[in-house]
Amino acid sequence: QVQVVESGGGLVQPGGSLRLSCAASGTIFRINAMGWYRQAPGKERELVATITSGSSTSYADSWKDRFTISIDNGKKTVYLQMSSLKPEDTAVYYCNADVNVSRVGRRVFWGQGTQVTISS
Repeated sequence: QVQVVESGGGLVQPGGSLRLSCAASGTIFRINAMGWYRQAPGKERELVATITSGSSTSYADSWKDRFTISIDNGKKTVYLQMSSLKPEDTAVYYCNADVNVSRVGRRVFWGQGTQVTISS
């Protein structure tokens, strides 16, 4: 089994910064990619950014100028550095891990989410 655990959320004032972390653990043969998604109140979950184990990144247009995704393969951890935060960035941020649990078995696992609130 694979566990995905997010951390680093909280309450931040507008204009501030925050770094989210997401660690994958368990029976992982290989990490293929990890990603961050968000779900704002009353809205569907949407993509923020993804990164492969080779550090190839992809961002949704809404956040590519203010957010940076990075990965530490040794720690099986992905980070999301968020800056110039706005109230509309308020959401639950979810992480997922696209992994091989065996040489041929590939699955995607999700974390429980971490709340980010931007408010003065």
